[in-house]
Amino acid sequence: MSEQRQTPQRQEIVQLLRTNSVFEDLSDEDLAWLAERMDNIRVDAGAILGRKDEPIEYLNVLLEGEIQVENPDEPGTPRFIARAGQVTGALPFSRLKTYVGNTWAVLPVHVLRLHKDHFLEMVQRIPVLGQRLVALMSDRIREITRQETQRDKLMALGKLSAGLAHELNNPAAAAQRAAKSLREAMENVRDASLRLLQHPLSHEQRQAIFRFEREVTDHVAENNPTSRDPLELSDLEAEITECLEEHKVNEPWKIAAPLAEANADPQKMDALRATIGDDIIGDALRRVASVVTIFGLIHEIDNSTRRISDLVGAIKRYSYMDQASMQEVDVREDLENTLKIFGHWLKKGITVERKYAPDAPRVCAFGVELNQVWTNLIDNAIDSMKGSGELRIRTWRELECVAVEIGDDGPGVPAEIQTRIFDPFFTTKPVGEGTGLGLDTVMRIVQKHHGRIELISKPGDTRFIVRIPIKQPKMPPQPENLHEATKEGA
Repeated sequence: MSEQRQTPQRQEIVQLLRTNSVFEDLSDEDLAWLAERMDNIRVDAGAILGRKDEPIEYLNVLLEGEIQVENPDEPGTPRFIARAGQVTGALPFSRLKTYVGNTWAVLPVHVLRLHKDHFLEMVQRIPVLGQRLVALMSDRIREITRQETQRDKLMALGKLSAGLAHELNNPAAAAQRAAKSLREAMENVRDASLRLLQHPLSHEQRQAIFRFEREVTDHVAENNPTSRDPLELSDLEAEITECLEEHKVNEPWKIAAPLAEANADPQKMDALRATIGDDIIGDALRRVASVVTIFGLIHEIDNSTRRISDLVGAIKRYSYMDQASMQEVDVREDLENTLKIFGHWLKKGITVERKYAPDAPRVCAFGVELNQVWTNLIDNAIDSMKGSGELRIRTWRELECVAVEIGDDGPGVPAEIQTRIFDPFFTTKPVGEGTGLGLDTVMRIVQKHHGRIELISKPGDTRFIVRIPIKQPKMPPQPENLHEATKEGA
């Protein structure tokens, strides 16, 4: 990077100023006054324009390129983006004195800049310009406030999603362990049944075993074994173990625990022994204990999967996630994950038609923010169809972009408001049901990714088409300061 300085022609700066809406109607005399005091600067991509906490000294009229401001503690997460046509940097009457983050040129930048030492004279000499710059400052404050509010929400929801992921892992692991134990329990009940069949049982004896087994398994099915008082359960287990030892049952501790969890009555065990005899009681109780274990594991799997279902239901109530560093993301995978979030609504009468291009590549993007785009668009489509219709999702490669189309067969967007739907706070929903920020958020995220969004709508066919570049501008190795990377325009 290098900077080459030459004295610019005043008339050239005047002509450049006339291309900006803030300055275009100023008098020749006023423009000439500004031109005499402005620097005409060209900056290579990757140049550092200012570092966090350094003083802001220049008003910048951005003619070409793009500038981003990011917190050095959160690299890859822009806090502010300025593009050609905007006036940025220091402004008259602004309390912003230092850079809020590292400011760098994403693309080659052409900028006219005016030192703040000239602000007082400029405002006195050109009052209308002062008024316009104050209005710009107000707009910038509102924009930054909105971005910060969104960022705070994303951070909070990101933390929530991390907590939910942790909570989901616990019941999932419990269900997996129970399923693994269930296989072993099935082997045990089969072995116990085979041993029991080797005994010449009468019909009365079979019925006695069946009634005892039904009684204890019904108790397990109707009650949560883990809700028992631990001390009470321990006392019952000790009593059952003692009873089994009296009946000379081998390894009584192996079957005492499940029988205790099933609240088996030792007196009824004695009655069963009296009916079937000492030779059979051991095999009968082993089978009963194995069946009780199976019912307990089924109960555990049921509880775990219900907990997962409840947590997934909680996730559905939240649309956004925390920001993350830019990375390569699979758009198809993200769309499918978003559809899972809306599974509850889709099952009520909405069918999903998917047409994913097999050759669609990954895109370099802030994946969690793209999820926010898909969430808003799918949510709008579901809402427009009133719970019944066809949701259409299609992807394809279009030159150096990946295109995503999200459509529905709802009533469509009226033609008279189609140009306003991306405006902040504009909503067609009743008061209290919509904030008007969903599509505004979508637009800003798409623009942040240097993409485009298009609406095509008529009754029965509404489509939002989002085009995201496969690659995003990357910041090259950065010089130490602006003087190493700028060169004055001819």
